[in-house]
Amino acid sequence: MTNPSTEIAFFNQLAEVWWDVNGPQTMLHKINPLRLRWISQNIQLEGLKVLDVGCGAGLLSEGLAKCGAEVSGLDLAADLIKVAHDHATQNELKIDYHCENLKDFSLTHPEHFDAVFCLEMLEHVDDFDAIIQQMQRVLKPGGKLFLSTIDRSPRAFLELLVAAEYVLKMVPRGTHHYNQFIRPEELCASLRRHGLNPVELQGMHYNPLLKTFSIKAKLAPNYLILAEKNYAPNAFCK
Repeated sequence: MTNPSTEIAFFNQLAEVWWDVNGPQTMLHKINPLRLRWISQNIQLEGLKVLDVGCGAGLLSEGLAKCGAEVSGLDLAADLIKVAHDHATQNELKIDYHCENLKDFSLTHPEHFDAVFCLEMLEHVDDFDAIIQQMQRVLKPGGKLFLSTIDRSPRAFLELLVAAEYVLKMVPRGTHHYNQFIRPEELCASLRRHGLNPVELQGMHYNPLLKTFSIKAKLAPNYLILAEKNYAPNAFCK
């Protein structure tokens, strides 16, 4: 198991460079437009109440706000939340940021949100099943849950740990821990266990020659899942 305090400290140290497109979080900046496009293809954000879980310094949250959503952002890293708040203020965006754990937040916001987003966060916790349960709690019936995480596979180990962190240095060393990666079938089982039906599974693919990302139906080490609360079962993901 990893130490949550160590994880928080690791990301807090990136707070001041989070919005530097050429800094340590450059990969997040590259995939963010792609993530927003995938989201927009599956939901009309205008006027919806949405929650960004593990929002960091607000990269996705600001994109959602610019699409017209009423955004709340949640993260345990206080330095990141401060940067997120300051950056949103500078850009005249109204985003409700909280430095609070999801368990407590879910108890005070039951069935409050039309959509919840948890992208590039689940692979940083030891008990992802508890996070799924808490996100289900804050979703309205029929609400949508958007997830992205990393497959626990030999390919992911080679590409996202060995290559990305140690060889190519695309992301800061120590960002990921293999034991926290999640098999798609494990995540789908957790979703169903908590009343969420997975309806779409996509892979996020990286082209090392063009240095570009794309989202396709073919599974990749990075993958995305869309689930809906209280819908009829769908057998695409076992």
